[in-house]
Parts: sequence; C-alpha cells; structure tokens
Amino acid sequence: MKFFLCVMGMVLILEGLPYFAFPDKIKSFLMKLTDIPDRVLRLMGLAAVISGLILVFFGRI
Repeated sequence: MKFFLCVMGMVLILEGLPYFAFPDKIKSFLMKLTDIPDRVLRLMGLAAVISGLILVFFGRI
C-alpha cells in the first residue's frame, strides 16, 4: 500500500507541475484541444493506457 501511495503521489506531482509552472500556456493548450477530433483523442488515450500497462508489466518483472 505504501508503494501505491508513493506512485499516486508522483503521478499527482507530475500532473500538477505544468498547471503550476505554466498556467497561461495550459489554458491556451486546452482551448486548442477542442479542435482535435474525438477519434484522435480516443486513439491518444488508448496509446497512453497501453503504454502505461506495458510499463507496469515490465516494472513487475
């Protein structure tokens, strides 16, 4: 459980850094995000999920 909490903490740190460091650029990026088709966003999300699963798999070996 300690390892899980450490990993979740690191994820939150990495996710929060851009919002803290570059809030104006994040707002601009999020405005452009609405122009990207849903299919492309789904493919990007699927690629992220598969990459994460591969990393977890190799991290457990």
